[in-house]
Amino acid sequence: MCLHQPPCPPADTPDHESARVLATHPEQRWSLLRKGVVVFADTGGLLPDGRVLPAPRIRSGQSA
Repeated sequence: MCLHQPPCPPADTPDHESARVLATHPEQRWSLLRKGVVVFADTGGLLPDGRVLPAPRIRSGQSA
């Protein structure tokens, strides 16, 4: 439970990446967010229940 305001969003919502960081490992290119989400430098991730959050694909002609 988050005691700060606004509280971190649930892990299964689209804005889960706005949760606070609990641990970061830049040498391994991942961070652990509150609510148990692991995000990777390529913007993919893992939810606490093991579901994969794929990194968004960039269509040709789009810039990152």
